[in-house]
Amino acid sequence: MKIKTLVVMMLGALSTSLSAATTTPAEVLDLSCWKVTLPVSLDNGDRPTEFSEKEIAKGAMHEDYFYVNEAKDGVVFRSPIQGIKTSKNTKYVRSELREMMRCGDTSHKTKGVNGNNWVFSHNESADSLKNAAGVDGNLKATLSVDHVTSTGEIWQQGRVIIGQIHAPDDEPVKIYYRKLPNHETGSVWISHEPNGGDDIIFPMIGPTKPNYWKQKDKDIPKSYNDGIALGEKFSYEIDINGSDMTVTISREGKADVVQKVDMQNSGYGLKDQWMYFKAGVYNQNRSGNPEDYVQATFYSLDVNHGSAK
Repeated sequence: MKIKTLVVMMLGALSTSLSAATTTPAEVLDLSCWKVTLPVSLDNGDRPTEFSEKEIAKGAMHEDYFYVNEAKDGVVFRSPIQGIKTSKNTKYVRSELREMMRCGDTSHKTKGVNGNNWVFSHNESADSLKNAAGVDGNLKATLSVDHVTSTGEIWQQGRVIIGQIHAPDDEPVKIYYRKLPNHETGSVWISHEPNGGDDIIFPMIGPTKPNYWKQKDKDIPKSYNDGIALGEKFSYEIDINGSDMTVTISREGKADVVQKVDMQNSGYGLKDQWMYFKAGVYNQNRSGNPEDYVQATFYSLDVNHGSAK
């Protein structure tokens, strides 16, 4: 197993010395209010390794799963099919950022309506609107998906989640990219999961099949060449204004693709509902070769919130 790679000595931990020219993720993206979860345990435990906001700021990185690309203009996230999962209920492996609005101030707990998380502005509780770190939110990312899985069950091949809003239990939005092995380009869609409900799929670019329910030959497009290719830069934006969510996919030379979702009846305005953004790669294949992997490079990552009331 490869050890944690750091460019500075952190908290007295052993670090691997790197050349002075090494660029760290914190030098490419503003990650001062994010932590990262890796698909490995660097202490041989049963929990995935995480780098906190402060550790990332001091130069934390991993040579396989969280590092700067050769051009030094993007941060690479990589996740194999087999790895350490975040919980017993999680089926898949990730290399993924989790928004931390406390920005290193550990007097705020990670979970809850507090100084680390935000709420929707239609939250029913005045206390929640006052105590949260922010109200509503906007996340913009520019990235390229560079590699996807090509083994395992057909409905799991090529799938990766590249951005999310997470609530205590469910996800108001997940952004999927998927390219099948015989396709020239990949598709993008989002899913909206009402609080306590089932995912609702919204196609944006290209086909969403095969899926768990429809994976016969007739359900699988023979080819697709009008989507987003591996290595192609594109951007996504998630914008929340109360119960209104707007997701936009932007590509050079193409018209923006916009999907709006009305969340008025989705249950996220309840007083105990708090939110955080996620970005990176969340591998959506659990049946392929263990070494098969997903990988994406993020070139920009910007987040904004309204002020608590």
